[in-house]
Amino acid sequence: MTSTPAGGTTTFTGGIPTMTGTDLKADLHRYLQEAREALLWKLDGLSEYDLRRPMTPTGTNLLGLVKHLATVELLYLGYVFDRHFAEPVPWFGQDAEPDSDLWATADQSREYIVGLYRRSWKHSDATIQALGLDATGHVEWWPQDGGKATLHRVLVHLIAETHRHAGHADIVRELVDGAIGRMDGDERIAHGDQAWWKHHRDRLERAAREAAQS
Repeated sequence: MTSTPAGGTTTFTGGIPTMTGTDLKADLHRYLQEAREALLWKLDGLSEYDLRRPMTPTGTNLLGLVKHLATVELLYLGYVFDRHFAEPVPWFGQDAEPDSDLWATADQSREYIVGLYRRSWKHSDATIQALGLDATGHVEWWPQDGGKATLHRVLVHLIAETHRHAGHADIVRELVDGAIGRMDGDERIAHGDQAWWKHHRDRLERAAREAAQS
């Protein structure tokens, strides 16, 4: 348990801080960490093929989502605040292929991509720890306000983007093998068997067709 600057306390359970006081930075970090871990859980138990195979017409795939978010973290909580990542990242180069951060090549292993993502967390968390929420960075690809953005604004953006892609991973994983939920044993998901889910889906299909005919 750690004291917060506001006088509250933050209890850390499984790497995710749970607020017991009023520390805005810790609260933002908790939401970011929840999304990070939910995304990685979507990879559990899958083969190399299933991790990588494109499941939408535009190629969305699970390992590519992880690779993309590692890139996003290193940009927003590294480059933007002039806190550069020491490790070379091949797809950061000027001659990198477009969208090369959205899929993993055959020689980029699961261990490498997931490891890079976890190392990006460490780098990002050091930035969060070191800077105040009002610290200003430069997001050169945000033309509004001259690209200036506070750590607070960048964290909100990163939380939104990570949860968005975690949602993509929810759907992609279900398409791969039917697995659903935000975490193992997610109590917010109905626990029906295959027959129950088929009945549920058929009911939705009938409702959609009835609505289209009205």
